[in-house]
Amino acid sequence: MAAIRGQKLHCGAMKYERILLKLSGEALAGPKGFGLDGAVLSRIAQEIKTVHEAGVTLGIVVGGGNFFRGMKAAVDQGMDRSMADYMGMLATVQNSIALQDYLERAGVVTRVQSAIEMKELAEPFIPRRANRHLEKGRIVIFAAGTGNPFFTTDTAAVLRATQIDAQAIFKATDVDGVYDKDPQKHDDAVKFQELTYLEVLEKGLKVLDSTAITLSMDNNLPIVVFNMEVEGNIKRAAMGEKIGTTVCHS
Repeated sequence: MAAIRGQKLHCGAMKYERILLKLSGEALAGPKGFGLDGAVLSRIAQEIKTVHEAGVTLGIVVGGGNFFRGMKAAVDQGMDRSMADYMGMLATVQNSIALQDYLERAGVVTRVQSAIEMKELAEPFIPRRANRHLEKGRIVIFAAGTGNPFFTTDTAAVLRATQIDAQAIFKATDVDGVYDKDPQKHDDAVKFQELTYLEVLEKGLKVLDSTAITLSMDNNLPIVVFNMEVEGNIKRAAMGEKIGTTVCHS
């Protein structure tokens, strides 16, 4: 049965109508690990296009770690944390504009809304305008995090998801779900099919940061974690196929 607009779904729901896709900045860098990889951007744009064409409404939040990480710079280089975080927000704007360009070249009308005003490059973030774009079938990329230092793009993704009435957050990663330890370093790592928010917090699992997890829990917003490097996985998850790990109340 199709979901009702604004209705949050339980674990194992069949199909999503509106999602918030969270992409890491590193995902856009490809094997280089820094900057932007055109081939990777093109592939991601095509994956998103297939989901959009299937009738799913998408908002997107992209990290900035392929250019700059505010917290790391504050710790490693002694930078003022606020200034370092603002630099990280600017990195997310670069990524958002790049992804917009590749999506529009793929034929998908896309808007970038920034939490920090920069009218020459992006629209300001206005919730009602964002929802209007989505209702018209456009994709909206939310840039510059929350616009405030000390908050990650994970928290920004949950915040924007609640503001657009998304039914779930899709966290696209380079592994096929959530494990009890790093599966790329430990052969005996155990994968979780489903988790509750409290289990994620109690076990210290790296799904989203603790602020984002708590905000998701308070708003009953499911989180689906899956491997975006497998072709078609974003659409499979959107269609309700059980892939990766789902985090919800029960």
